[in-house]
Amino acid sequence: MSKPAYSVEIDLSIPFHDADMMEIVWHGHYAKYFEIARCALLDRIDYNYFAMRDSGYAWPIIDLRIRYVKSAVFGQNVKVRAAIAEWENRLKIEYLITDALTGAKLVKGHTIQVAVAMQNKEMCLESPPVLFEKLGVKVP
Repeated sequence: MSKPAYSVEIDLSIPFHDADMMEIVWHGHYAKYFEIARCALLDRIDYNYFAMRDSGYAWPIIDLRIRYVKSAVFGQNVKVRAAIAEWENRLKIEYLITDALTGAKLVKGHTIQVAVAMQNKEMCLESPPVLFEKLGVKVP
């Protein structure tokens, strides 16, 4: 089955409150930048956190990976790309943060989320049909 190309790219200017005294972004803030892009991506497929809840599923993050290539700094304009890489049994979203002017790679990573049925709090071993519907792909 071919995978649809679901991705978004957001622009972000590094704020002062995310940097240390050397004007370098604290490493933990990259997870926040991933989250901002993830929310834009979920909005794009019309399955944001409110829609997830309303469909009867929570989608907690069970894995977060970040690979630091080069530090971002206060005032720097960056692009944060989020793309759906897997959805059949879990939702894997890959991220890439680049310098907006040069395209230089700064940070890459991914998150993995799994569906949990809110009615019984059990983790689903397969993604629920609603995710396939939102992606416009056939349920296997």
